[in-house]
Amino acid sequence: MQEQNYSHKGWQRIILFIIPYLFVVGLFQYAGYLIAGLDITDPQPTKSISHQLIIRVFDLVGTLLVLYFFMTFLDKKPFVALGFQTHKRQREFWTGIAIGFLIMFMGYSILYFSSEITVITTDLDATKLIQSVVFFSIIAVVEESIFRGYILRNLMLSMPKYIALSVSALVFALMHAFNPNVSSFALFNIFLAGILLGLSYVYTKNLWFPIALHLSWNLFQSLFGFNVSGQGFYSVVKIQVDQANRLNGGAFGFEGSYIAVIAQLITIAAIAIYYNSKRKTDAVTTSTTEY
Repeated sequence: MQEQNYSHKGWQRIILFIIPYLFVVGLFQYAGYLIAGLDITDPQPTKSISHQLIIRVFDLVGTLLVLYFFMTFLDKKPFVALGFQTHKRQREFWTGIAIGFLIMFMGYSILYFSSEITVITTDLDATKLIQSVVFFSIIAVVEESIFRGYILRNLMLSMPKYIALSVSALVFALMHAFNPNVSSFALFNIFLAGILLGLSYVYTKNLWFPIALHLSWNLFQSLFGFNVSGQGFYSVVKIQVDQANRLNGGAFGFEGSYIAVIAQLITIAAIAIYYNSKRKTDAVTTSTTEY
């Protein structure tokens, strides 16, 4: 087996990326605050879904500009090489959407029928629903472009791929360390989410599956009434957690629960089995064709 040659350039690019990213995106988010009419000096401004959406749009534009600059001038690669190739990726996208929905639906059902949560009311608002889809789509594109498309991609140039995956997942978890209602257990769950979202990228170098899964996970977690990473958003189903614990996730949401751990471990195993099996099948097909 040929030995893999690793380069220091990967992690060096990541270090160089951090300050320009924080500066440029910070400026764009500031502009978003101004456009939304919010007071930037208020540490806890009251933000509606519309306010949050405006800020996230500016966040998206700033993030993509910085990534485009770094991919073009530092990595010397086309922007699409982050993982935005679309050829034959529709199935992966819809699979990601389906997995996120199924995990949240099953988690909600288990907690409902075990009386861990109580449904108070429902609130179907078409405008807020559409805004939520756009809002969580932006979050998915921004975070997957950074953590999987740029960070994980470059880490894999500098170290073995599974170590790179673990490092990128750890960074992903630490970026959520200051979220409301966070705990060490919740951060462990976010770390697992980083593994879950990054594993397919290790095999495919494509972002559409993790973007879809990230979108679906956050969106349906919110619509089923849970907080998302400790923060409350629009919900179709309004629920009440009678006694916060690690079975229901408490104030952090589903991501703070044992059920999330189990669901993520099962999905991680399924993804690994699928891609390893596919790789072996492709290798056999190639050998047969060559023969």
